[in-house]
Amino acid sequence: MQNDFSEMHINKSEVKIMNEYRPEGSLFRTATNQKYISTLDGLTEAMEKGIILEARAAVCDSSHNLIVDLPCAGGIIYRENCAIGISDGSTRDIAIISRVNKIICFKVVRIISSENGEISVELSRAAAQKECIENYTDKLRLGDVIDARITHLEQFGCFVDIGCGIPSLIPIDSISVSRIAHPSDRFSVGQYIRAIVRSRDGSRICLSHKELLGTWEENASGFKTGETVSGIVRSVENYGVFVELSPNLAGLAELRDDIQAGQNVSVYIKAIIPEKMKIKLVIVDVCDDCSLDKSYKYFTDSSHFDRWDYAPECSGKKIYTEFQTA
Repeated sequence: MQNDFSEMHINKSEVKIMNEYRPEGSLFRTATNQKYISTLDGLTEAMEKGIILEARAAVCDSSHNLIVDLPCAGGIIYRENCAIGISDGSTRDIAIISRVNKIICFKVVRIISSENGEISVELSRAAAQKECIENYTDKLRLGDVIDARITHLEQFGCFVDIGCGIPSLIPIDSISVSRIAHPSDRFSVGQYIRAIVRSRDGSRICLSHKELLGTWEENASGFKTGETVSGIVRSVENYGVFVELSPNLAGLAELRDDIQAGQNVSVYIKAIIPEKMKIKLVIVDVCDDCSLDKSYKYFTDSSHFDRWDYAPECSGKKIYTEFQTA
């Protein structure tokens, strides 16, 4: 069988992505992935080399097998190979059903030619996940900074894909320093983010996000006394109104009868007091609702944290996260 890849020009950045364990959806549109899934020669080479590929899961049949949309042949992932844990019952079948019409990863198991000439390709998502766990997630240390993709949101936090569809959780109180009512105040399903490995219990990994959004001092440096800026009301207490200026920074404004949590407001910055970690605000006006910008400024490009100190040294307060080595 002639190899269609002999003259293929591959972008070096795409090769790097193909060789990493990424959240599902990261590979699908790359030219390299498309080349592999578009021809039988490509699928054969991927099978021989053990390359992880991606395509869309089109159907979940009555036996809970996933039918995969491959340009050159019929692709199928049998139920027990749809996800790690399906065969022993530790993963429920909803993990299969919920993949329909979404991009999934897989390894090519075998290519079958029937007597009438029809070609079918057996795939395994579980094999890709097993490799990802052995070569990537099992080697993660507490404090490592990784890529993740938001898969769904719950009141208590957000679930993310940390590689090949392997799930992890960011609890709501670890999303940002500024308190939010629901993870949807910060994230959208499908969004790519960075996160830190906060803890682990065997193969289960719990993440944090707030440490990447900067310290009090880093956030406060973007504002000046006397400025009027925009903010979001996060809570109304009997002693004042907490207004978020950035995901890791909030100030306190005086009470007003017409203010409710979730409103967009303009605020006058009356004082910034680092030693008390306080920003005094005056609400100028309630603004029209606008779409929340869910892109974030990460204040670091570090790949690992041992400790993160939120409070400025001059405050005397100790607000920090320590990442103990497992």
